[in-house]
Amino acid sequence: MPETVTNDGTKNGRGLRIGVCGPVGTGKSSLIALLCRELSADLELGVVTNDIYTDEDARFLRSAGVLDPARIKAVETGACPHTAIRDDVTANLIAVEELEEEFAPLDVVLVESGGDNLTATFSPALVDTQIFLIDVAGGGDVARKGGPGIERADLLVVNKTDLAPYVGVDPAAMVSDAGSVREGRPVIALSRTDPASVEALIAWVRSELDRHRGGALVPADPGPMAPHFHADGTSHSHDHDHDHQHA
Repeated sequence: MPETVTNDGTKNGRGLRIGVCGPVGTGKSSLIALLCRELSADLELGVVTNDIYTDEDARFLRSAGVLDPARIKAVETGACPHTAIRDDVTANLIAVEELEEEFAPLDVVLVESGGDNLTATFSPALVDTQIFLIDVAGGGDVARKGGPGIERADLLVVNKTDLAPYVGVDPAAMVSDAGSVREGRPVIALSRTDPASVEALIAWVRSELDRHRGGALVPADPGPMAPHFHADGTSHSHDHDHDHQHA
């Protein structure tokens, strides 16, 4: 079905869907809480969280008081986190559409993945644009090593830069390494204690919302990974590895 733009400028009569993805501990829930605090005064928001066997991330966001608790839905995937955001997105689509119906019209729905490894990305059937998080505590070489989210997500966030002096990492070098593999896609070095970096994040979200409303935002697929080669000369191609980190 061709896309239509409604009178209020939203594509297909719905808001922008933003995926927030990244390994365990990189700060996905905290980033969503930050976005809700900064945007809820003038935008209508909804949140969907993903965990394997719990609704802990949803409970964290509800207890933080950043949004009406009814606007935060939890999906318990019962399997590896990437499954529900990429392989079979049905449960997440239902949760998003329920929010959109109950609180229409929503401007933005934020979908948080469960904590997974560096290869997890969202299906473009679920979200319109996606943020991938890494953090300085994960090591200064993470950005340089790459992966589909680091290389091709719409926005890469190098998070928790205020911790850099304590873990011996240079955030500027991480951003430079990321820039070298991202082919001009944006990178933000973020700390909640740094107003300029928070403003850069909010500006990016508002820009994506403007593009969505204007019908100019076309969801791109950051995955799967390209084939990789072993010492014996054989090659393999896959969406993810199986050494999962679970929330």
